[in-house]
Amino acid sequence: MRTLNILIPLPSTDFDPTEAALSWQILRDAGHAVHFATPDGRRAHADPVMISGRGLDPWGWIPGLNQLRLIGLFLRADRFGRQAYHAMEHDVHFRHPKRYDELRVGDYDGLLLPGGHAPGMKAYLENPVLQAFVADYFDHKDAQGRHKPVAAVCHGVVLAARSVSKVTGKSVLHGRKTTALTWKLEKSAWDLTRLFARFWDPGYYRTYGEAKGEPAGYRSVEQEIKRALAGEADFIDVPRDAPHHFRKTSGLVRDRRGDDRAAWVVRDRNYLSARWPGDVHSFATQFAGMLEQYYAP
Repeated sequence: MRTLNILIPLPSTDFDPTEAALSWQILRDAGHAVHFATPDGRRAHADPVMISGRGLDPWGWIPGLNQLRLIGLFLRADRFGRQAYHAMEHDVHFRHPKRYDELRVGDYDGLLLPGGHAPGMKAYLENPVLQAFVADYFDHKDAQGRHKPVAAVCHGVVLAARSVSKVTGKSVLHGRKTTALTWKLEKSAWDLTRLFARFWDPGYYRTYGEAKGEPAGYRSVEQEIKRALAGEADFIDVPRDAPHHFRKTSGLVRDRRGDDRAAWVVRDRNYLSARWPGDVHSFATQFAGMLEQYYAP
């Protein structure tokens, strides 16, 4: 199979290092050229809290004392994600990304949308130029009438959900099945930080909070995506009888290369989705397999 050109758009700052960098590493190891894009064409920077773990302990707001990390060591990106991110920082394509407004669908063989939860992600999730590109990518068909492979994880699924097809006038996910960060996982991380670890910044794990009068979870990733789908049943969570259910749903266990017991990944035709960094080894490996299947001679 020829070398494929895969695009990973990013915000200027605050993306999740594991979701972007592990995907980059696995796709690169599969022999593909991974390209990046940012709003202004300057290199992106991951959420520093997810790299260092500083600021995720109750004393994290105190200068000097914040160097001591306990909860932060557990909540930050694991060593696989951190190592992949530090390697990605030296990649020529990562250091010299395209601007969103330079992107052309025909230049890329696959599209992968990572996530993140910190405030800088809003410039990615709300960018109309990027949303239009994502919609065009979903709408595009090749010479054989096929849609090209797309993958999204965590808040990357929100970007897809907000991208409106020019063909249907609806979200590109309308009529598709998908997973994404569940309200259970999002609320667990939010409760831990707002009540105990990062109480001085209670909104850190919620990219969007509810307005007055809105029910709990209304602005969560899961609920926003469900509103974009043809029906709530198209949001696919881990079924109760799934093998290794606790590993998949507790938020305490992550997958590894060669060990997908903790992962939950959903495929619908040319579209692949996952929930959080704990799925990404399996998510990116499956996407590499999709690309190989799609572009097989």
